[in-house]
Amino acid sequence: MPHKLVILDRDGTINRASDEFVKSPEEWYPLPGALEAIGRLNHAGFHVVLATNQSGIGRGLFDMAALNAVHAHMLKSLAALGGRIDAIFYCPHAPDEGCTCRKPAPGLLQQIAERYGVPLTGVPYVGDSLRDMQAAQAAACNPHLVLTGRHANLAGQPLPLEFPAATQVHADLSAFVDRLLGAAPAAPA
Repeated sequence: MPHKLVILDRDGTINRASDEFVKSPEEWYPLPGALEAIGRLNHAGFHVVLATNQSGIGRGLFDMAALNAVHAHMLKSLAALGGRIDAIFYCPHAPDEGCTCRKPAPGLLQQIAERYGVPLTGVPYVGDSLRDMQAAQAAACNPHLVLTGRHANLAGQPLPLEFPAATQVHADLSAFVDRLLGAAPAAPA
């Protein structure tokens, strides 16, 4: 059972997001410093788990083999830098399927709590979108927004009111890790 857990979104948090979806390993590009940041979490004793919407499967844009290939490439790239992701939870459903696992619903996060047998109260969830922050709040996680994806335009601005009040803002995943490990103060929201 992990004593220290961090949950991360994938696209826009670890790698560049794409409006066309990341459909192959060749389309997966890590964000600067993101893989090293995960390695730093691992070396500090944290278990790192992914919770990611992958509606491209439900939309018929790619299949499970393609998703597995992207994740294998990501994990290999991470391992080359001494890091690891312990588990990947994903929602394969299209937005209109009405599932309970597609963020902003908390289903993926609840699956993580069940798998690890721990309450998520206070567990950091790091993502790049409003729906990530809403899912974090619904699952009692601490919401952490990184400005490397969908909301990069919010840098230096107050968060819109629809964001959970407890949302902490970081320039990128590396800045979040600095803060978590006590190396840097939080950026003002």
